Amino acid sequence: MNSYYAFIKAIETGSFTKAAEELGYTQSAISQMVHSLEQELSTTLILRSRTGITLTPDGEEFFPYIKNVYNSHRKLAEKHQEMVGLHRGLIRIGTFSSVSCHWLPVLMKDFKKKYPAVQFELHQGEYTDISNWIKEGSVDFGFVNPNSVSNLTTIALEEDDLLAVLSANHPLATAEKVTLKELTEGPYILLDEGEINEPLTIFKQNNLEPNIQYRVHDDYTIMSMIEQGLGISILPKLVLSRCPYNIVMKEISPSVIRTISLAYQDKKVLPIASKYFIDFIIERYEKKP
Repeated sequence: MNSYYAFIKAIETGSFTKAAEELGYTQSAISQMVHSLEQELSTTLILRSRTGITLTPDGEEFFPYIKNVYNSHRKLAEKHQEMVGLHRGLIRIGTFSSVSCHWLPVLMKDFKKKYPAVQFELHQGEYTDISNWIKEGSVDFGFVNPNSVSNLTTIALEEDDLLAVLSANHPLATAEKVTLKELTEGPYILLDEGEINEPLTIFKQNNLEPNIQYRVHDDYTIMSMIEQGLGISILPKLVLSRCPYNIVMKEISPSVIRTISLAYQDKKVLPIASKYFIDFIIERYEKKP
């Protein structure tokens, strides 16, 4: 499977050099492994140029199948380890920033007290990314908005309020609550969450449209921009719980709420460590008041 992984890593990093650095090979070795895969498939997968590498049309067609074969082989190896009784494993999780900052560190710390040999690999993205990673096998499970996924098992963990976020000197900063209509009147900074976006859904349901001036993928970047007076936004209460910026948070009328859920494809075939961690998370949140 080395040639498969070398090919995948070369495409993900955009160069043989970066792939070699991450995998601990020489650039020549990565090139030879990719060439071996091309010979196996009787085609050219990658075009090389001074600006980097790109997939050929055949490479575009083969790429998702090669990823599936590699991920299936990795699952087979992990299952073999489980069958021979190795009490260790790698847990790969798809997550977004508020969960990875405020939930996962404590969960991982407490889980490793019981299973110290377990390792974690976090892939951070938005809901659509995470759903796709689960389906293709790049992660074992993930945290999502259940409305943003299909053909996956989802388990609701907690509801999280979304709050209006304003600069300290904004005219609405002294208001008790902020209406959705008031949030359409100034420059709006959109947290890009993929195909499903909770604030935009609520705006649409109320026949309103925000004045979107910026689209940003990171919550903390948005907070910094708001602090500088560049606009207003709606962000999850969870990510605002330890806010390091001089900004103001207000409840919204009507209220905006998101559900944070676990999602996975087929729990029966997951590595044993991931199954244990899923059960650990569910038990933890079932006990919360």
